[in-house]
Amino acid sequence: MAGVQVRRTYFLLRVADMDRAQRFYTEAFAASVRFSSAEWSELTVAGATVALHPGGIGAQTPSGLGFEVDDLDEALRQAKAAGGRVTSAPRDRPRERIRLAEVADPEGNLVTVAESR
Repeated sequence: MAGVQVRRTYFLLRVADMDRAQRFYTEAFAASVRFSSAEWSELTVAGATVALHPGGIGAQTPSGLGFEVDDLDEALRQAKAAGGRVTSAPRDRPRERIRLAEVADPEGNLVTVAESR
């Protein structure tokens, strides 16, 4: 039996402040706002949908969301300038052929940022 056809996939992040979260992703990762309301917002980042929903508590929360960038140092600089915090400094992962760091958005969601090697 075949499964149901999926029309779209999104990554859901819980946030306490919708405007602050949207501003972070647009400023740090060039996200475009597809839809915005106090209850549900959708951003597009490199073709993927990141959905924002109320309910965040500000604590560091693993999200499973990751971005691959051309320049990790610049991405971390932009994330900090937009209100994020680097929670795991850049480190080389030679077996995975990446250089990797982790950032907390202003809502506490942890996001992996990687540069291919």
